[in-house]
Amino acid sequence: MASKITGTGVALVTPFDAKGRRVDYAALTKLVNFVADSGVNFLVALGTTAETPTLSDGEKKEVLACIKSSNAKKLPIVLGVGGNSTSDVLEKIRQADFSGVDALLSVTPYYNKPSQQGLYEHYKAIAAAAPAPVLLYNVPGRTGVNLSAETTLRLAREVKNIMGAKEASGNLSQISHILRGKPEDFTVLSGDDALTLPLMAIGAHGVISVAANAFPRQVAGMVKLASAQKYSEAAKIHMAITPLIDALFAEGNPAGVKAALAVQGIIGNVLRLPLVPATEGLVNSMTSLIRQLDDLKNENL
Repeated sequence: MASKITGTGVALVTPFDAKGRRVDYAALTKLVNFVADSGVNFLVALGTTAETPTLSDGEKKEVLACIKSSNAKKLPIVLGVGGNSTSDVLEKIRQADFSGVDALLSVTPYYNKPSQQGLYEHYKAIAAAAPAPVLLYNVPGRTGVNLSAETTLRLAREVKNIMGAKEASGNLSQISHILRGKPEDFTVLSGDDALTLPLMAIGAHGVISVAANAFPRQVAGMVKLASAQKYSEAAKIHMAITPLIDALFAEGNPAGVKAALAVQGIIGNVLRLPLVPATEGLVNSMTSLIRQLDDLKNENL
């Protein structure tokens, strides 16, 4: 199972109608087809980039169902299920439809700042309840708590149903310790687009990418080259898309990537409060950067 969740995963955004009242399922279908046809390796449903906290329980079920039905290429699907109450997360897992789902991505509990032992027990309980392998998701910039390398490795060694981790700490030393000490079959994925290539150069297995919503061919091409250890060729793509990645996160996620998708005519530029669309200045900058992006030609793309 772990071998399916490598390469380029795309953390799918949730398109909304013009007023943000309803999910735009036609646009979501279009997005799934766009990224799948552009070479990504797996899909991530209902993660941070999907504005999941703003979705009702009914919408979450319908979004997942839409992604499944749109997935003509039968790419592996990773489902985001997380929270800061372990019992609530376990209930969400019991209620979720895991048919066609290949892995579960669960963020560290936020706001209440558990200890490392609390994090260990939280993930141990999730792994016992989950009907699919579990990916740890460490993003301390959002949650206020860091899943340490020591705890990650302890979970990797001691808990059977934990298959890997999405690491978005931005801490190269911490991620290096995880890569150095992990079991052979434990998958480590970058959670930061800007660090994907550097992390793959030291052993990471791919990325769960925001940028791959809007630039899937470039991100997937870079990751494919890095997987083949063609780092100089991968670096050319990395350098070409770095200004775009910076712009994607200049006003927060997913404001930037929804602006980039809207510029390309794939979805509308609509978010739900408390998030707001990118400013006119960023949209103009994004438009210019997209126009400047070379149509990269590479036999591996």
